[in-house]
Amino acid sequence: MTILDRYILKRYLATFGMMLLLFIPIGIMLNLAEQIGKMIDNEAPLNEILIYYLNFTIYIGHLLFPIFLFLSIIFFTSKLASNTEIVAILSSGVSYRRFLRPYWIGASIIAIMMFIMGMFIVPNASMEFNEFKFKYLKKGKQDRVTSNIFNQLNENDFIYVSSFDPARKIGYNFTFEHFNEQEELDYKIAAANIRWVPKDSVYRLTNYSKRDLRGTREVMETKRRLDTLFTFKIEDLTPVSYIAETKNLFELNSFIDTQRQKGASNINAYILVKYKRWALPVAAFILTIIGVAVSSVKRRGGMGVNLAFGIGVAFIYIFFDKVFGTLAEQSGFSPLLAVIIPNLAFGILGIYLLRNAKR
Repeated sequence: MTILDRYILKRYLATFGMMLLLFIPIGIMLNLAEQIGKMIDNEAPLNEILIYYLNFTIYIGHLLFPIFLFLSIIFFTSKLASNTEIVAILSSGVSYRRFLRPYWIGASIIAIMMFIMGMFIVPNASMEFNEFKFKYLKKGKQDRVTSNIFNQLNENDFIYVSSFDPARKIGYNFTFEHFNEQEELDYKIAAANIRWVPKDSVYRLTNYSKRDLRGTREVMETKRRLDTLFTFKIEDLTPVSYIAETKNLFELNSFIDTQRQKGASNINAYILVKYKRWALPVAAFILTIIGVAVSSVKRRGGMGVNLAFGIGVAFIYIFFDKVFGTLAEQSGFSPLLAVIIPNLAFGILGIYLLRNAKR
């Protein structure tokens, strides 16, 4: 690396760090001002509040990494342009492509950091962050679907409960259906409720009945109460809405495969989380291209014009990301396309702006 590379890379990383140190504490203060009343009313312990804000810093910081990166590039590159440093660099015989090298190095460093955090560090922070939120800040609100729950356990077994109480771990109007290899109903179990008994590690069925089909014969079995075992976990009946965010790279892949086998209706939401984790580091390079292209040209309005344009582009990017993400979660739209389209559109925009900047 030359002196020029070290100079730009140092400014790149230092400005990015400054953005984090500047905006994350502001975010914490705003969140605290908004939620302090709920924390006091729900008697949240101080140590849990401190842990919550540590996780808040990791969770929100990682989510806004691309925006902080984008604004920091515009900020320090605009200063270089306003001081005519970029003109001097290019006039000395350095090509525009060579000028971009330290930006690529900086984007690579941050992209690797985003990837490691997104795949292995943020999931744990997300779990504790969301658990605190639903325990103290959204007390009484559901963090999962609790009615009309249908799950396919494997190719032959299906379960259903009309409602589920996560706190008491009880499912009501439970049915379990087993089909044979010819896809014919083999037997069906029904119960008024199903409850997990941790002490005995069994499921307790109340008002149990089993309809067993044996060829042309039908055998009925009924009991007031039955303790038995099943292959599923009671929590699997209805995973929390943020479950995908709490799993690392390997756990998430396994979880998606399991949910796909079960025929989960919200599988797209889990796949979308997976693809977004891969797309976030790519966004670092796309926003770097746009940021350099916008701010490397000296304008009459100076840094203010560049920052205004940058903030506008950032909001449009977030808007596109949210729109396509919602389409993927609530319709049959492909999660892969929902992630690719915003990045592809802004990637093309970045290449166009970069060509104009070269001129």
